[in-house]
Amino acid sequence: MNNAEIVELAHANLINNYGCMPLAFVRGHGAYLYDADGNRYLDFFCGLAVTSLGHGYPRVVGAIKQQAEKLTHASNVFHTEPMARLAARIAKAFGDGRVFFGNSGAEANEAALKLARRWGHANGGRFEIISTLGSFHGRTFGTLSATGQEKYHEGFQPLVPGFKLVPYADVAAIERAIDAKTAAIIVEPIQGEGGVVMPRPEYLVRLREVCDRARLLLIVDEVQTGMGRTGKLFGYQHSGIKPDIITLAKALGGGIPIGAMVARAEVASVMTPGTHGSTFGGNPIACAASLAVFDALEHDGVIANAAEVGQYLITRLREIAKECPDVREVRGQGMIIGVALKHAAKPVVDACFRERLIVNGTADTILRLLPPLTLTKEEADTGLGIIERALRAEAGTAGA
Repeated sequence: MNNAEIVELAHANLINNYGCMPLAFVRGHGAYLYDADGNRYLDFFCGLAVTSLGHGYPRVVGAIKQQAEKLTHASNVFHTEPMARLAARIAKAFGDGRVFFGNSGAEANEAALKLARRWGHANGGRFEIISTLGSFHGRTFGTLSATGQEKYHEGFQPLVPGFKLVPYADVAAIERAIDAKTAAIIVEPIQGEGGVVMPRPEYLVRLREVCDRARLLLIVDEVQTGMGRTGKLFGYQHSGIKPDIITLAKALGGGIPIGAMVARAEVASVMTPGTHGSTFGGNPIACAASLAVFDALEHDGVIANAAEVGQYLITRLREIAKECPDVREVRGQGMIIGVALKHAAKPVVDACFRERLIVNGTADTILRLLPPLTLTKEEADTGLGIIERALRAEAGTAGA
């Protein structure tokens, strides 16, 4: 089937909730995707930070093939080796952790919210959770209620009660919101969907202090920032603090759906048999893929490359911005980068797409880049050239 045939078949049968672009990808290799008509695209989006090792990474492909031949599913009524090994790997990386597996970031965050409430009920009957404006934690009713973006709430009210929203990166606002009902604070180290918004370096440090004083749980949503995206395994590690709970998904499975909530053992102990579950959580194929992702991050120099090439991208984009008056700011860490524009990002996204570079616009005016952590400097330069031409064209300065 070609692009047009696949698009027509999809539109005839799918609910139109994504607003898909009119093309279909059929294969990928490294930093490139290929559509059904044979066109090649440089991927600076990674399926929303999912395929962070690029496409067809040998370790991940091999692990999936080997596990698929052995066992595809057994249910959480039983144990499987891939699930046990991955839980041990994640628990060790977090330190004194206990792991719950789901299928997505929303499931991981939903589990974190439920754990926080159950812990709060066991510690004084507390249940409220403080979240931040501009945040994005998922689309289930619980995670949607914690998400601080009104556009995602429209048409789904009333939301789940027991959530308070305060400005991001404002510790004083959080302190004012805390009362006798507060159980936890949930926060992203960098707000990805909110526009690649970065707080001051001490933000998480101060939140940890606030939580310790008030005896609250600190939940750090690492769904987009985790697994090397920021140049460290977890984004919170840049601050030197330890959360009570973290959530992972997206890059965790190298392209295979998997999510995980990790909590301090003491906190996790309030979850007992029957309190929560996920039919496909800890699926053997997903866990095998995730183990291969950990191997790549630990042994293939991927995180170091993300830090180095990510900084190269940020530096070059800031140089480009000096010649593009429509760029307000370039911000980011590692391979999560935002180019803040003075106008809508969509025309720039579309211009890049015409030159077969896949980028993303978020928060209306932010050009978001989420390249593979394995990106080379040569591939970075190719993408940067396209982005610069797109920015100049949009500003009416092409060829200047």
